[in-house]
Amino acid sequence: MASDSQEDVDGDVRDDLRAIYEGRFPKEDAAHQQWRQGLWQILVDDYFSRWIDRDATVLDFGCGHGEFINAVQAKRRIGVDVRQGLDKHLSDGVEFMSTSDVRVPSIADGTVDVVFCSNLLEHLPDRETVTRLLREFERMLTPTGRLLILGPNLRYTGSAYWDFFDHILPITDKSLVEALATAALVPETLIPRFLPYTTVGSRLVPLGFVRAYLRIPLAWRFLGAQFFAVSRRKVAGS
Repeated sequence: MASDSQEDVDGDVRDDLRAIYEGRFPKEDAAHQQWRQGLWQILVDDYFSRWIDRDATVLDFGCGHGEFINAVQAKRRIGVDVRQGLDKHLSDGVEFMSTSDVRVPSIADGTVDVVFCSNLLEHLPDRETVTRLLREFERMLTPTGRLLILGPNLRYTGSAYWDFFDHILPITDKSLVEALATAALVPETLIPRFLPYTTVGSRLVPLGFVRAYLRIPLAWRFLGAQFFAVSRRKVAGS
């Protein structure tokens, strides 16, 4: 159990993060909320769904308001986050699990077909925590399961990577591959430049442009600043 002083520190950190997020993500109007839902529905339907079967179990670690997991069609959908109370943002049928650590002990070994993680690793406090999280993903995955990771690539964001106060760890597509190896995970697909860096502070791009962008990989090489990786568990002897 944490000491009173540690609990005070943790409370201060939560208050700081709340202040950061309230400034970064002001309360959105209905049009903005609808746009974000539409954006993620296109990302899932037109791209991520190729790794997701209808009868799969899908877990979104760091689910936030559930933009990804709400858009997924799967037999079982699970959203996990360190913040409590986010279940109110999740669609009917999506299970919510709150965790204070990188562990999800309520998920049995080898029972998740797809783990999704978006824009999270750079917020973790140190490399050891990244390794523990990746090993937890490896533990949960079925033998044929896949880990999908999306995140800002420092190689292409440049100094803008540090414009967000809660970005702590520098992550690139190359360092991600090495991090995955510490958890016995092997990348099958690695796209150094996929989506643009961020939608924070940007205008609402017509969703038709998003669909067209996904169909033109050449555009990713000029506009993409987030990596995307699909990994599997390492096969013994390989």
